[in-house]
Amino acid sequence: MRNLQQKLSIARGEKPAELLFKNAKLVNVLSGEIYPANVAVADGRVIGIGDYKAQKVINLKGTYLAPSLIDGHFHVESSMLTMPEFARAVVPHGTGAVVIDPHEYANVLGLDGIRYVLESSKNLPLDFFIMLPSCVPATHLETAGARLTADDLALMIADERVAGVAELMNYPGVYLGQESELAKIRAGKGKAIDGHAPGLRGKNLNAYVLAGVRSDHESTELDEAEEKLRLGMHLLLREGSTERNLATLARLVNPHNAMNCSFATDDKLAGDLVTEGQIDHCVRKSIKLGIPPITALQIATINTARHYRLRNFGAIAPRYWADFIVFDDLKNIVVRQTYKKGILVAENGKYLGTPPEIVPQPRSTMNLRYQPANFEVKAGGTGKIKVIEIVPNQIVTRQILESPKIEAGKIVADTRRDILKLVVVERHRATGNVGVGFVRGFKLKMGALGSTVAHDAHNVVVVGTNDADIGRVIEELESLKGGQVAVANGKVKASLALPIAGLVSDKPLAHVIKEIGNLNTAASAMGCNLAAPFMTLSFLSLSPIPELKLTDQGLIDAAHLRKTGLYA
Repeated sequence: MRNLQQKLSIARGEKPAELLFKNAKLVNVLSGEIYPANVAVADGRVIGIGDYKAQKVINLKGTYLAPSLIDGHFHVESSMLTMPEFARAVVPHGTGAVVIDPHEYANVLGLDGIRYVLESSKNLPLDFFIMLPSCVPATHLETAGARLTADDLALMIADERVAGVAELMNYPGVYLGQESELAKIRAGKGKAIDGHAPGLRGKNLNAYVLAGVRSDHESTELDEAEEKLRLGMHLLLREGSTERNLATLARLVNPHNAMNCSFATDDKLAGDLVTEGQIDHCVRKSIKLGIPPITALQIATINTARHYRLRNFGAIAPRYWADFIVFDDLKNIVVRQTYKKGILVAENGKYLGTPPEIVPQPRSTMNLRYQPANFEVKAGGTGKIKVIEIVPNQIVTRQILESPKIEAGKIVADTRRDILKLVVVERHRATGNVGVGFVRGFKLKMGALGSTVAHDAHNVVVVGTNDADIGRVIEELESLKGGQVAVANGKVKASLALPIAGLVSDKPLAHVIKEIGNLNTAASAMGCNLAAPFMTLSFLSLSPIPELKLTDQGLIDAAHLRKTGLYA
């Protein structure tokens, strides 16, 4: 480790650098230029740009050298991978840093979940910056495994790896001035405050911003995003596995406002991270949508670093970390090499990182109490029932009204009309809470699909064509200590164990991808045509996202954050 005087001597050209990246086309995201340059590195930092002597020269032979990419908002649990295996998936795609919200771990394990994330993300060729979960539980309309207050956030906000307070999902509480929500904003003073305000407009949006919220990743419409941008919110352009908003929002980006935009993946499955990519996919897609390559790279690097105050990340200039990507084609950016602090950590899609020490797993989190009779719905009303309708490639849903199918005095699934039963069982405190509703969009002709990944409280969620298979799914999830399961005719067709908080596998990346593929194949054989059926299922209990959702407490009118009945 060199002291500053030694580094200054290298910068002045008096001593050789450790590394020299020679003959690069330097992508300078600070000046918006691309030009031939050499980059000198010592102690993992950029020492200077120019002609330097070095102990080792890496001749890039005219290829592009850019800062490694930064994801502005991600729930790492959505990949169902441990931190080391997540790094294995994304580092070859050029990701050098991720701003994560361990909201899912926190909803299951509380502060212990956040501590687990901090500990298990150390000593990896990928930097993790933590946004402290602000809504645990997300709303009062679901039962989570923990509850965090502003006092809890204050205990951890000073950690150097904590970048701020994560998405304030209780946006009505913020704009109405609820003290509990304002206290969370105060706890994050001096650091970033993330927003979460789907569809919020007008004066209430003004109040939300006035309270101190500085970003949003929930815009699905162009005019909604434009209004938020005009009010000073940093716009996170989201492109995940199911939440794909980039094609809509890219039209808003221009040379005058691009500095206020970043890319985010929010939730993305392991297989999608490997085959499609992470932020590199956002960059490629945005270029195809008409955003200039240099602007796309700024959105993917320096804009995010500046918004979250990630010092010395996101650019190639003296004192910045030597976190680089190398690629050949500016119009179709495919990362060939990834460097972390000057060390080659991935090349041609192969991860070169070394495994860190194993961190002990958290406690078991499967505590269920239910009876099969809880899944039954008596036909006690008249007229139509409220049905959750899936919106393709979105986490918002619609409420539709349909006549129920009734057998023996009970409302049952109707596969002919694609109206399936949806069940949520509380799994943290053995309360016995069971919510039952109906959903359209899965197109299952037989069986049931279930998961302990169910945003945001992560109770057990199951969609099925009959109660027997729904019950069999829940039994298997208990046996696995959490996971995802496909059952047909009482037999398990595919499964993935998620023993870490019921959210994450303890297996290698390749195993997780294989089992996810098996689950999707099983779902398809049962009639489902969704690209990501289990991720779609996981969002059907997300009570802060409109329009109609189901939690362990029953049907939720998510537009007004209140319980509602089954009958219209």
